[in-house]
Amino acid sequence: MAVKTSDNAAIYIEGLESLIKARKSQDLFMSRKCCIFKTPTILLRLNEKAYVPDVFSIGPFHHGRPEFKETEKIKTKNLTNSVKDVEREAREYYGKPIDYTPDEFVKILVIDGCFIVELFRKDFYTELREEDDPIFTMSCMRQFLFHDLILLENQVPWMVLERLFNFTLDPRHKMPLVELAQDFFGDFFVSKPRSGYPPIQDIKHILDVFRKWLVLPTEEERGHLDWALLMPSAMSLVEAGVKIKRRESKSILDIKFNNGVLEIPGLYIHEITETFFRNLICFEQCFPNCEPRFTSYAVLIDNLINTAKDVDILCENKIIDNWLNPADAVPFFNKLYYNAFLKEIYYQKFRQDLNNYCKRRWPRWRAMLLRNYFDTPWAIL
Repeated sequence: MAVKTSDNAAIYIEGLESLIKARKSQDLFMSRKCCIFKTPTILLRLNEKAYVPDVFSIGPFHHGRPEFKETEKIKTKNLTNSVKDVEREAREYYGKPIDYTPDEFVKILVIDGCFIVELFRKDFYTELREEDDPIFTMSCMRQFLFHDLILLENQVPWMVLERLFNFTLDPRHKMPLVELAQDFFGDFFVSKPRSGYPPIQDIKHILDVFRKWLVLPTEEERGHLDWALLMPSAMSLVEAGVKIKRRESKSILDIKFNNGVLEIPGLYIHEITETFFRNLICFEQCFPNCEPRFTSYAVLIDNLINTAKDVDILCENKIIDNWLNPADAVPFFNKLYYNAFLKEIYYQKFRQDLNNYCKRRWPRWRAMLLRNYFDTPWAIL
């Protein structure tokens, strides 16, 4: 018996509805544990290279791309055991559905996780290295790894790394995984924390280690964003009598202003500084209820730097160890948080104190300038 046209239409509409529902449920996928995200298009389009791996794909987002085939072979050498019992929980860390089967996903986590764990171990315990290991024999590999391991899209859940680390633990090697990670990236900044602070808790992934590592020692209060409180540039501050000096601190975020002295920890600017900051800011934008520490820092540094002269002042005071041409550094800092959304910001009281100080000083500075340089008609010529 022939099926009526109306029945066909009903079946078609029902199938279409279920397809739309499935698509919508995927698009809205967000578990409470979600902390590894695809970069939003609005952030990606300004500088796509800052968010995409150079050589090493870590995790599922960039897995299988043909340009990473050779480094996949390097990673398979460190394959150990499975993490099947945390596979379902690990999926919840990612900001979009993972299309791989459980076995495929576990294989990715195991290969990439073991590669990272062994990388950190061999970097610290040099006796574990093999003579022909390209990671340690090729000078470019470390730089590639620095770049690729800090990308938000290129992360493996920290719980997976901890599990693989503990499973393969050698009693002779007692350094905890988080300290091995910190040691591997140890020369990344001029300012870096050492000891004397409580251990980092509730780590999500390697990028989160970095963020907590640098945020932990600071106690800045946050407030509602007030763009009227934009901070003067470095040159304007100097002209108003503010002394700018380098602060020896355990965090680059630990900026202080007291009695006319602005103290800023040193920042080492190198090839992947932009990538690092962009991915930290992206994480703060995507992770629910994440404090905008690095985004606030980027806004503050942007306020300080308007011209190459501002960069020169910061370099002269050893705040910025800069390999860039000062003219190139200006757009670098000015665009760092471009398209990022902020409804509250740190350093708000600090900015208010600094602005109030400058408002009091500028009339005196202007009077001194007029007295010293413009008290005779010849001074104008």
